[in-house]
Amino acid sequence: MSATAVQPQTMLVEEAAPGVLLVTLNRPERLNAQTNEMFVELEDLGLELRDRHDVRAVIITGAGRGFCAGFDLEAADELPHLGAMGMLRQQELAARAMLAIRSAPMPIIAAVNGPAAGGGLALALAADIRLAAPKARFNAAFVKIGLSAGDLGTSWLVPRLIGPGRAAEFVYTGRIMDAEEADRVGLVNRIVPADALLDEALALAGAIAANSPGGVQLSKRALQANLEITSYAAALELENRGQALLTRGEDMPEALRAFKEKRAPRFTGR
Repeated sequence: MSATAVQPQTMLVEEAAPGVLLVTLNRPERLNAQTNEMFVELEDLGLELRDRHDVRAVIITGAGRGFCAGFDLEAADELPHLGAMGMLRQQELAARAMLAIRSAPMPIIAAVNGPAAGGGLALALAADIRLAAPKARFNAAFVKIGLSAGDLGTSWLVPRLIGPGRAAEFVYTGRIMDAEEADRVGLVNRIVPADALLDEALALAGAIAANSPGGVQLSKRALQANLEITSYAAALELENRGQALLTRGEDMPEALRAFKEKRAPRFTGR
């Protein structure tokens, strides 16, 4: 953060090298699971980065053994009771965080040190570059709790990275993809030994920072613009409505009960 900014509560933000900002999600006791406070702080960070002309690259990683386990299910009980418009507002809060990070003018590097599930996967996908430790794990966990993988940009970004067929199999099953497979299919750029992950991310950020800031930023704009045959923002809008609808059924509350009772959920589709 800038010298005058207040340090956020759910993450640590520090200048790791000249022109390089290191953002560490800092809820290690919950595998850095997301809360509404974290969504607000991620959005604030993304918006601040628009005016941080001293920052050439940003690294996002997680404290402890996880990158980000997605939305904290301990805070999810209230979701089925929010009402359709309340749930839509909840979705939009989280979606704004992902959009703000993805829209940052400088490159974002995700140093995925452990599990990246659900919204944590979405955050890694919102980065421009993903480096993975050998113990990194990825899954679109939404279908496991009665929701859709059309969430927080995942349905737009995964097919563009690994192709529509692989994406369909990955998100419909909600299965875990290990680092080796993620590297093979192109979900991550490469695997890096755990003890060298941050050093590799810093070296990559340094190589980016050594280039023309304007050239790098306009390169990022061009890459993103040319990916968007359809609109990322429109995809978020569609996803938000799908998630809001799914909280009106029986499966999501059942999945939350099953999670707490440590049993397999009994989905009905009603």
